[in-house]
Amino acid sequence: MDFTPTEAQDDLGRLTRSIVEKLVTPERQRELDSADDRFDQRLWTALADAGVLAAALPDSVGGGGFGILEQCTVLRELGRQVAAVPYLSSIVLAADTIAAYGSAEQQDWARRAATGDIVLTAALAEEHNDDPARPATRAEPDGDGWLLTGAKITVPVATRATRVLVPASTPDGVVVFVVDPTSDGVTITPQRVVDFSAEAYVEFAGVRVGSADVLGSVESGAEIVARLLTRAAVGLSASQLGTLDRALELVGDYARERVQFDRPIGTFQAVGQRLADAYIDVKGVRLTLWQAAWSLSEGLPSETEVHTAKFWAADAGHRVAHTVIHVHGGVGLDTEHPVHRYFLAAKHNEFALGSATDHLRKLGATLASVPA
Repeated sequence: MDFTPTEAQDDLGRLTRSIVEKLVTPERQRELDSADDRFDQRLWTALADAGVLAAALPDSVGGGGFGILEQCTVLRELGRQVAAVPYLSSIVLAADTIAAYGSAEQQDWARRAATGDIVLTAALAEEHNDDPARPATRAEPDGDGWLLTGAKITVPVATRATRVLVPASTPDGVVVFVVDPTSDGVTITPQRVVDFSAEAYVEFAGVRVGSADVLGSVESGAEIVARLLTRAAVGLSASQLGTLDRALELVGDYARERVQFDRPIGTFQAVGQRLADAYIDVKGVRLTLWQAAWSLSEGLPSETEVHTAKFWAADAGHRVAHTVIHVHGGVGLDTEHPVHRYFLAAKHNEFALGSATDHLRKLGATLASVPA
């Protein structure tokens, strides 16, 4: 295993950080909090103009030909500033998957997403269903097409998306559809989530989808869903790494500057121990993330590594987020203070597409299935 960043990772990381740090300010974040949907169009356009959106997509859709390692680098930098842009859902999940499996017509959606012209998304989560690989949403054959029925929750940027990837169960297995959200029978209701992300509840009431709307084929549906869930878990872990890394920097600075009883609070043993534990936790998130991303980039079996990474992102993320708030004391509870935003982002990443317990169970099931 090689943890040395690629040249493209270094370049993309520096470019993304320079753009994000310039445009994402506390004032801009507060402005977005009051918006109907928390989407930073100015930042999204800047990333598109700089080539960041296209860089880690395949050549076939006008991308730079890089992959998951570079995508994780971008997500880490966006996570550092809790940037309100759908890079994970639009680029890493939807556009990249369409590039890999889509028809020539469908790949045009990925090509346009790479330029920032449109936004794509993927609807993976369902209420009362802890196994997105077996969706409760169903599609029944109807002539030369299908009728799609069901609901998805916490769908990123659904109110802005031009197309939505929707996994559904059929009599022949799981199929992924490329759905137009303006179709008859689709209802999109914005949801209020913990970190004010632009997410929505999307209902499908007998939505007519044609055979041309099937991504890949009926036979490849389960493979596509597995790919989406794997990359979603790794992408969330990368975003969580950036969020926790920056939060640790902020709380470290505060512990050096905040004086109590004539001493910086960082010199108190209890505070120092919690900060040391948080430092180790962030190291664990970093190690397991890059292990999973590297395995994926090499085409190796990665199920164990992916569940381990998401477990650490959730479990360690919980501890670090609470340490940041506790060390800041009452200041950390102020919703106007920057660290509170990091707490909310870390909680979102902790539970999105499975909590620590969910992924620990899946990890245990994976390990139990390996022959001794």
